[in-house]
Amino acid sequence: MTKPPSSRSQRPSGAQTRSQAADPAAAARKVARTAAQEVRILGGQWKRTPLHVPVSAGLRPTPSRVRETLFNWLGQDLAGWRVLDAFAGSGALGLEAASRGADDVCLLERDPALVRALQAALVRLKASQVQVQQADALHWMAQAQRAGRFDLVFLDPPFDADVFAPALALAARCVPVGGWIYLEADRAFADDEPAVQRAGLRQHRHGQAGAVHFHLFQRVADAAFADASAA
Repeated sequence: MTKPPSSRSQRPSGAQTRSQAADPAAAARKVARTAAQEVRILGGQWKRTPLHVPVSAGLRPTPSRVRETLFNWLGQDLAGWRVLDAFAGSGALGLEAASRGADDVCLLERDPALVRALQAALVRLKASQVQVQQADALHWMAQAQRAGRFDLVFLDPPFDADVFAPALALAARCVPVGGWIYLEADRAFADDEPAVQRAGLRQHRHGQAGAVHFHLFQRVADAAFADASAA
């Protein structure tokens, strides 16, 4: 992999930001009033293809301008890359990577309704290089056979759960030294953040849009993975 080029920062909203409200149905209705119900793939073989966004509590698709910025950071051609979208939601990030040439894309999502929507999208796109698994992202990444399997991991965990630190540590297990991790969070994670240091990461890019921070990290060292899956 080559080092991603420089680019501007723009607004992320995320593959998903889930509410942990007591009434998920009410939360879903609130989000539905403002969240886009369709996004379009921006580049690659499926450019301009629409993706339906199901109504789900707290689910918000990553806006086009954010994905454009991210893939300016990463580079437009991901041919040969292995990509994990760990909290897939609408699948916009993982499917964008597949459209731009990624050879192997895995979408993780624990909501059964969203899994069904993702599976339907793969059938429509004939996306044989993409697989969907219904799974808890932290438990899935903690398994030994995931170590070093991916070149890039997308992380947009539920903000209310505050699992950013374990998600970073476990994602770092899944990429080799030189691999990339993209994180969206409710606060900034700089190089001196303990979670970043423990994961053996270095910040390559950071942006902020409102209360949302988005980062691109590169794994530069071995990490202290003990107890990474505790949260």
